[in-house]
Amino acid sequence: MSTPLEDYALLSNLGTGPLVSRDGSVDWLCLPRYDSPAVFSALLGGPDDGRWRLSAVDGEVVEWRYLPHTFVLETTWRTATGRVRVTDFLPIVTDRSDLVRHVECLEGTVEIEHDLRLRFDYARAIPWVRVVDHAGARALLSLAGPEGLVLNGPLLASAKGHEAVGQEDRVRGAGRRDPKHRAPHGGGARTPRLTARFGMKAGQSLAWNLTAFPSYEEPPEPLDAVQSLAETIAFWTGWSSRVTVRTDYGPLVVRSFLVLRALTHKRTGGVVAAPTTSLPEDPGGSRNWDYRYVWLRDNALMIEVVATYGHAQSAGVWRDWLLRAIAGDTHDVRVLYGLAGERELTEKTLDHLAGYDGSRPVRIGNDAARQYQADVVGEVMIALAMLRDQGVAENEYSWGLQRGLLRFCETNFDRKDYGIWEARGEPRHFTHGRVMMWAAFDRGVRAVEDHGLTGPVDRWRQLRDWLRQEIDKNGYDPALGSFTQTYGRPEVDASLLQLPHTGYVRPDDPRMLGTVARIESELRDEHGLVHRYRTDTGMDGLDGDEHPFLICNFWLVEQYAHSGRLGDARALMDQLVGYANDLGLLSEEYDTDAGRLIGNFPQAFSHLGLIRAADAIAAASR
Repeated sequence: MSTPLEDYALLSNLGTGPLVSRDGSVDWLCLPRYDSPAVFSALLGGPDDGRWRLSAVDGEVVEWRYLPHTFVLETTWRTATGRVRVTDFLPIVTDRSDLVRHVECLEGTVEIEHDLRLRFDYARAIPWVRVVDHAGARALLSLAGPEGLVLNGPLLASAKGHEAVGQEDRVRGAGRRDPKHRAPHGGGARTPRLTARFGMKAGQSLAWNLTAFPSYEEPPEPLDAVQSLAETIAFWTGWSSRVTVRTDYGPLVVRSFLVLRALTHKRTGGVVAAPTTSLPEDPGGSRNWDYRYVWLRDNALMIEVVATYGHAQSAGVWRDWLLRAIAGDTHDVRVLYGLAGERELTEKTLDHLAGYDGSRPVRIGNDAARQYQADVVGEVMIALAMLRDQGVAENEYSWGLQRGLLRFCETNFDRKDYGIWEARGEPRHFTHGRVMMWAAFDRGVRAVEDHGLTGPVDRWRQLRDWLRQEIDKNGYDPALGSFTQTYGRPEVDASLLQLPHTGYVRPDDPRMLGTVARIESELRDEHGLVHRYRTDTGMDGLDGDEHPFLICNFWLVEQYAHSGRLGDARALMDQLVGYANDLGLLSEEYDTDAGRLIGNFPQAFSHLGLIRAADAIAAASR
């Protein structure tokens, strides 16, 4: 059984986002970026696919928490003879990727076990590992192709000031075969491994610093752990102090903002949908996707949320990413891009990895980048219009790009698409996508009428009006009393809950209320959560099933709050926030039968939904 997602913590240095389990194992780490090949891939296989575990021998975890308003993780272990605390963090240092693990014995005596298993390139490359002299001490150097890692800290029995267990201290190199090891799917060489046990007494501490660097360069000097910790705490607390929250769900809203910041690359401004790949929508199934990329939709929603909290000017980092990513290619807008705006994200499978809970294939890359999704331009135009309305000035470049986006919409005016959920079946006219295209032209018209910008406003107004007539005729079924997922079919889709957000229809419009009633009737499970859509229609072109999508349920909270159902909004919101783990993290979906988080983790979309839902309840309460 794979470790439940509830038992993972996210760390971040605004460049990458490793996952650390409750029992002290770093099971996922991509270096130097979120989308780089992983050096620890146990999350998608087993320990010998790469991990780094620190634990108290014969101990149990009695406390697991972030230091307030940070991504500094503290894990406290208790044994029969003492107590020890492990502090894990990624220093916020420009142009470096370090993982620091600090252990302090709080009382009595404790034996610490260190287990480091190194594999590069998603466990496809076995590094050359050796102990070297570095920075005046012994260090573990690992090299594979262009990548290098250096581990500074106590390694062997000579660790000064600590009582090491000599027979347990060893470096197992490539080629040495452990009889208990079985490589995934029947092959592979022995994983290089460092294991050690250190006896500690109250007041003693140990620290390790794992640093990535190009293998053709000299390894950098180790960081000062105490100074780096202070700088990291100061960064996170300083950033979160600028988030003023006035809702009943304040701590989770602040944590959600922190998650969104943690998933934002510090140099490019791109926010990844999640720091993981191939965590399944249904354990054992094949709906496993790589989310370590930047969706235009997610970045646009980030801008909206930040602007809602009065930080429109600070949303510039996300706006600038959008402008750079799309740049001069408004004739070929992609759904998602790489962190720096890369367009080539070809999907591949890693057949050597067993997958999380046996869920295969394990994928890297995402072919959805090549899809046409009609809603994307509307999402971007809504976000940029919100910044404009809050006083963020347009320049020739930013407004020129928006005019280019509207030309893209006009060029693709009658084109069918794959929808917001990235179906891999036949393209269709999705009602949500057509409404978002309506919103794109609407924001263009308003930019001219309200802000004096230039553009073919008569043409945009005409296209907007044509779309409204078309949607009212083909996207709404009077006999069913609701909007429909696609033209010409009766099914509903949870993305329809976003129609009021565009301004196309009021939340209390009878057509919207009828749509909500059908979503409740046809997409909600026995536990009260709604699915994105019904997978049994086969329309998405994929095998298998999935679980309720959390952002759809947060959208339902919004709809309830804005349409006078405040009690229902609060009840559903309380249910949803109860699914967050101890640290306030949410995944993409939730398995109500098994009571577990499902899908890529943590998920930006879910945390964006939580913030908006909390705001909707607060507004309705006022």
